[in-house]
Amino acid sequence: MEPKVMIILGSASDFKIAEKATVILEKLGIYYDLRVASAHRTHEKVKKIVLTAAKNGVEVFIGIAGLSAHLPGIIAGITHKPVIGVPVDVKVAGMDALFASVQMPLGAPVATVGIDRGENAAILAAQIIGIEDEDIRDRLSSFRRDFYSKIAEDEEKLFLQLNGEYYSKINPDLERIEIVEENSGEKTENITTHPGKIRDEIRPPQVAVISGSYSDIKVAKKTTMFLDKLNITYDSSVVSPVRSPDKFENFLKRNKDSKIFIAISGLSAHVTGAVVAYTEKPVIGVPCAIKMGGMDALLSMVNMPPGVPVATVGVDSGGNAAILAAEMLGIGDKNIREDILRFKGNINCKR
Repeated sequence: MEPKVMIILGSASDFKIAEKATVILEKLGIYYDLRVASAHRTHEKVKKIVLTAAKNGVEVFIGIAGLSAHLPGIIAGITHKPVIGVPVDVKVAGMDALFASVQMPLGAPVATVGIDRGENAAILAAQIIGIEDEDIRDRLSSFRRDFYSKIAEDEEKLFLQLNGEYYSKINPDLERIEIVEENSGEKTENITTHPGKIRDEIRPPQVAVISGSYSDIKVAKKTTMFLDKLNITYDSSVVSPVRSPDKFENFLKRNKDSKIFIAISGLSAHVTGAVVAYTEKPVIGVPCAIKMGGMDALLSMVNMPPGVPVATVGVDSGGNAAILAAEMLGIGDKNIREDILRFKGNINCKR
């Protein structure tokens, strides 16, 4: 079988991170290949691997590298397929690799996951392939349920250690019954107070764009402007999971059939965390520079725990978020694939 995922390591010493990815891909039944090639020392080898792999059915590339970590960016510059970057902690806690991977120029986005998070790279790759592959989506759902079961088991073990005089456990089943009784007979509407824009009234939109605050609106407009240029349908809204959790959930429910979510947020970036908790679809995160140059948003967005990856792009990089979404959708849509090739070609000409 032809591999769907190509993993490229900048150094053989990065294999322990790649192994986290291969374990997940094995569990999900996704064929993959793995190579070692340095962006700086064996540039031609990297180019040959990427071009050959793209012609032979590879749909997603994973670049794993530490230090200056230009490997994922070099791959993104060669191919129109989605590229996932995994920064490796070699020096300075992996921050050098993180910045080299995530802060890409317009036209060459890298979907960066957390430092050393090979497993999240594999899960994100599966989510991307799952946009058009129902079997992969089903396996991902089962895999995610396993995470839930593991947390439930850990919770039960913790309960056994709690023997304080004032510890009083609430029965969650009783709580659920009370909620059902309270809501019985009521009609609910899955509509937010910010209905956003639905291009050409097409349902469902291909991409759901959600911003956590009106201070993020400039980046959101840049994102939707590029989606317009790429002829991708979208729904867009501004709603906070912290200030308006019910409205936030309603927006997600009305866009449950969207293929990709783009979450835009500054500060502690709760938006991306809330979205990945809700959906198993790919989530692209755009950190915004509200304070600290966007460092707070970037770090809280990219360093997600195992099982819930956020495909993070650079600070304020709404354009790259849209281009990355197009690359993901282009796997199964010939028209979008042609549009993204033409669009990226025009960007290169303008440079």
